[in-house]
Amino acid sequence: MSSQQLRITLAGGEHVTEAGTTAGDLLDGSTGVIAARVNGVARDLAHVLADGDTVEPIAVTDDEGRAIMRHSAAHVMAQAVQELFPEARLGIGPPVENGFYYDFDVDKPFAPEDLKKIEARMRQIVKQGQAFSRRVVTEDEARAELKDEPYKQELIGLKGASDSGDDNNESVEVGGGELTIYDNLHPRTGDLCWKDLCRGPHVPSTKQIPAFKLMRTGGAYWRGSEKNPQLQRIYGTAWESRDKQDEYLKLLEEAERRDHRKLGAELDLFSFPAEIGSALPVFHPKGGIIRREMEAYSRKRHEEAGYDFVNTPHLTKGPVFEMSGHLPYYADTMWPPIEFEGSEYYLKAMNCPMHNLIFRSRGRSYRELPLRLFEFGTVYRFEKSGVVHGLTRTRGFTQDDSHIYCTPEQMPGELKSLLTFVLDLLRDYGLNDFYLELSTKGDSEKFIGSDEQWEIATETLRSVATDSGLELVPDPGGAAFYGPKISVQVRDAIGRNWQLSTIQLDFNQPAGFELEYSAADGTRQQPIMIHRALFGSIERFLGVLLEHYAGALPPWLAPVQVTGIPIGDAHVPYLNELASRLRDQRIRIEVDDSSDRMQKKIRNAQKQKVPFMLIAGDEDMAAGAVSFRYRDGSQKNGVPVADAIAEITAAVRDRVQV
Repeated sequence: MSSQQLRITLAGGEHVTEAGTTAGDLLDGSTGVIAARVNGVARDLAHVLADGDTVEPIAVTDDEGRAIMRHSAAHVMAQAVQELFPEARLGIGPPVENGFYYDFDVDKPFAPEDLKKIEARMRQIVKQGQAFSRRVVTEDEARAELKDEPYKQELIGLKGASDSGDDNNESVEVGGGELTIYDNLHPRTGDLCWKDLCRGPHVPSTKQIPAFKLMRTGGAYWRGSEKNPQLQRIYGTAWESRDKQDEYLKLLEEAERRDHRKLGAELDLFSFPAEIGSALPVFHPKGGIIRREMEAYSRKRHEEAGYDFVNTPHLTKGPVFEMSGHLPYYADTMWPPIEFEGSEYYLKAMNCPMHNLIFRSRGRSYRELPLRLFEFGTVYRFEKSGVVHGLTRTRGFTQDDSHIYCTPEQMPGELKSLLTFVLDLLRDYGLNDFYLELSTKGDSEKFIGSDEQWEIATETLRSVATDSGLELVPDPGGAAFYGPKISVQVRDAIGRNWQLSTIQLDFNQPAGFELEYSAADGTRQQPIMIHRALFGSIERFLGVLLEHYAGALPPWLAPVQVTGIPIGDAHVPYLNELASRLRDQRIRIEVDDSSDRMQKKIRNAQKQKVPFMLIAGDEDMAAGAVSFRYRDGSQKNGVPVADAIAEITAAVRDRVQV
């Protein structure tokens, strides 16, 4: 083979090509390819190949390809902003799930009409077909070229660091790696149109961003810290085709219709009074009914599964969290301590330390294991203002928390039965589409415990997850500091993923609390600790259920299960008598005796997502019957009262969705 030739591996086969060949040359003609993975690293198609390289195509329809295309769209947006608002200083602009954003330092927030102008200019840039061109620069060169960009200057100074905010995955390689600038070049003249500090990769040309739309603006602190300046963030979405984008926008419309915050107000379930504080919900009577039913059924199932119920206080002295390892590892998400009688007290951010103290309160025998402690424990976490979101991300919430203490021999069987219990209970609430995520140890110093313990714990969880038959997705580095975890990911009615239940193995807290049990041979042994939250939190789970059902909860959870609708005032006593019989069966019924017309009463019940409406007029009274109406608008007339009661009670008892 000539010294000017290269051996390249592509699609498992070896190819011989000339020196100077780029990834794009090699993949020429491959439909939809916008970048390449060279030796496992995503690269531009302009990347020059070396002898022995392994090359894989990255299509725009791949998750990685979409992220690259969206990252390129973020650059196009930033170029349009600086052309229209020359005073705008650049923050960061990464791809995110389903889209992208870019942060800007501007004198005043962007208005809706500004977004229209920016999007129009973006379309001109895309149509022009500017080329993305990568340049390696020195730190001094980068500082000189970007002398008017203070935030980029700061990123250049972060040796080897990521130019990330709170959720960015774009990074600037400096120090031991390469520092790079991407130029946007005019397609005919090659003149520089715009440039940005960036690792890349990008699509070859702006023409390969076929569908995009700017969505909204918002504030964001620089690099995610409230101590830093607040920048203006513009969010957008981008897709590989107009059809795919239209599908996504329709999904957003449906998601907006299902937004639990909107439903919570419309159905009078909960609110967030400003007087109490951000992200601290209060539940109204109807929301309280749903919560009570959720808790009651969960308690019943836990009692049947052999759990012991405990209760612990809302605050504790700091050393308890030092024993558990949460201080200092978890301190940033805990509320500041309260000084009292010479001690520092913390609002409880998790229940496990208190459960450890319950286990340690007296001697334990192997005969007591597995010991399953369960608590509806309210905890408090200091979530940043930028991430709180209705009931799904709050600063005060109640976990259906349990901690299981078992022997090493019991651990695999306990985990298997625990996962089965979790999935069965979620199914009882009408959730049936699952996959599992296995979060493992990363390179961070936050992880405590020996490598051997981590390996045993991880492989045990992996085996249990695999045996379940569900899809298992890896989450490298996503484990808690004390051990690996399985999380149950649930797909809702419109295909969105929600993380709900978690199961975590912990070899470390038992050591920190010096937990022991007397083994069969008389020796003192350390138990294995399993952390498990089934709902995650009651608040979050309710938010997910409201969006999954679009507010039309199954009859057993509906705050009002039946509305009696009299055609006239003379029919009210008849329905009141029927309501009394239903209440004897523990059915929640209201009789609408207002002065509204019948059709408006029906509309009101439908807006409130009431599962059943019982309508009564003269003929119904004479026949001892009702007209039976469902919330989907269908109706059965002349239903005998006994049959109506039987159907309603059966639906509630059997948790039927109507």
